Amino acid sequence: MSARGDNSKAGPAECRNAECGAGSILALAVLAATVLLTTLIVTILGLLVVSRSVANAADAAALAAADTASGAIAGYPCEAADAAATLNETAVTRCTVLGLIASVSVRRRVHGIDISASARAGPPPGEPSG
Repeated sequence: MSARGDNSKAGPAECRNAECGAGSILALAVLAATVLLTTLIVTILGLLVVSRSVANAADAAALAAADTASGAIAGYPCEAADAAATLNETAVTRCTVLGLIASVSVRRRVHGIDISASARAGPPPGEPSG
């Protein structure tokens, strides 16, 4: 009975070139590359979402400080900014108030990366400052 007649696997005589089984290795390599690329893209998109969240937290902190500086809210402007930043899971790194204009910078650490944002809030230009 010849080797071709029975249903046994290919022997060394039928697999003479080095490409025997290369399809499996190639499929595994493509799968690994796809998983790696997907993980990288999802991580980057997650950081972009967090970056937008930090920018929103900076806006909220600056508005809280400006409202406090104008007397609309009782308290101290930078303490109000710190409270607003804490509610948004960020930390105030800089808070300055000149008249009714508040400038605030906040920071959040995600996966070992510091993401920061700054914002200013106050009355529109040309409006009397109280």
